[in-house]
Amino acid sequence: MKLAIISSIRTNNFNDERIMQKITEMWKEASHHLSKHEGVTYGVYHNYESDYKGDYSLSIGIEDNNGPSIIEIPEKENYEIFKVNTTEEHGISNAWSKIWHQEENGTIERVYSFDFEKYYPNGEIEIYIAIK
Repeated sequence: MKLAIISSIRTNNFNDERIMQKITEMWKEASHHLSKHEGVTYGVYHNYESDYKGDYSLSIGIEDNNGPSIIEIPEKENYEIFKVNTTEEHGISNAWSKIWHQEENGTIERVYSFDFEKYYPNGEIEIYIAIK
């Protein structure tokens, strides 16, 4: 799958005190480009330094082969899909906490290649985690 990248940041879940500000600003910047987009929007986690405790890149993208910056997500990856409870105020961060908990408990084994959040036009959100 090829995604045209709208905006990107580099951050860390635990060592970046500006993480929420960076993510909010990134989405705000991307919203101008996404205002007429009616398809699926992706939040792609990539360029992992190590595991979920290390630095990583987060990019916002849409399915498009013609963007100025393209990320190609390998089609052959195995993914575990987590549905986000969008009725919860912190549904996305709660879902990530569950993913990290499962990783700590050894119930999922991540490969840290490409993970992504898939934002559907109907408001549903799924998180795809690349696993071994």
